[in-house]
Amino acid sequence: MLFSAALGAQEKQETYIDMAVIYHGDTIAVMNLKPVYVFAQLKFKNEKQRQEYSKLVRDVRIAYPYSKMITAAIVETYEYMQTLPTEKAKEKYMDDVQKFMMEEYKPKMKKMTKNQGKILIKLIDRQSNTSSYNIVKALVGSFKAGVYNAFAGLFGNSLKTEYDPEGKDAAIEAIVVQLEQGTLDYYYSVNYHGR
Repeated sequence: MLFSAALGAQEKQETYIDMAVIYHGDTIAVMNLKPVYVFAQLKFKNEKQRQEYSKLVRDVRIAYPYSKMITAAIVETYEYMQTLPTEKAKEKYMDDVQKFMMEEYKPKMKKMTKNQGKILIKLIDRQSNTSSYNIVKALVGSFKAGVYNAFAGLFGNSLKTEYDPEGKDAAIEAIVVQLEQGTLDYYYSVNYHGR
């Protein structure tokens, strides 16, 4: 026999069970749990490497929330544009979105360092599963995408940068996973202070 249930663990907090199975009169809860990742303590060769790690953690903490917001806005914009009947309506809507995004994000982006900008581009690729260049190209066309990429190149960035979580971006991926599971402060303390 299968049934769904909600069990009260405490007065304020409830635990939801996806399914329960009754087997020989015993009720067995069946739950989906999120994966838990455990990371080994990092070993630094010298103090400079330890400081670079500290800066990377700081930069990812700053860039990650923006990558989530920007990706959500891009997905919403793209989905809404698919409902518009004409190219003219799509262009008008894109102009409005560009204006809004410039007003909303430009002051915040100006405060970012060059490295934080690079990390942001990589994290947008991570969140959306496609490069920033391809996103811009899909929304505003290849000419404007090329112009934006050239502009980013003036600051040492490239919108075509792809995220490599198992290679050169493995340290960023570890920090993001720790942020998502709420363990970044613990691992940062362990790695930076050796506790």
